[in-house]
Amino acid sequence: MNLPWHLYVMAFVYFLAGLNHFRNPRLYLKIIPTYFPNPKLLNYISGLSEIFLGIALCIPLLSNYAAWGVIALLIAIFPVHLYMYFDKKARMGLPNWVLLLRMPFQLLLIYWAYQYT
Repeated sequence: MNLPWHLYVMAFVYFLAGLNHFRNPRLYLKIIPTYFPNPKLLNYISGLSEIFLGIALCIPLLSNYAAWGVIALLIAIFPVHLYMYFDKKARMGLPNWVLLLRMPFQLLLIYWAYQYT
């Protein structure tokens, strides 16, 4: 079974994003809501998840499950977008309109992943 090229694009994006959790953890630690326990562990878990899902998306036997995993991950990290919008310290200097656009963009990413389920 051949996988479409845009699935490989998605896989590459998640793989790189996952690696970045380890390359630049402070970036992610700033945006994890303070009401979540153990932000360091959550950063590692989300980074490993993105790496694993990026690889699994490229394996025909696993790509359907990985796409569902991406959807679950995107839903799980949605509170980060709300936290960034409402907490000035977590904004990373981004303007309100960018922070607002990130939320519906998350829905587009979910839709993109759903195409491979």
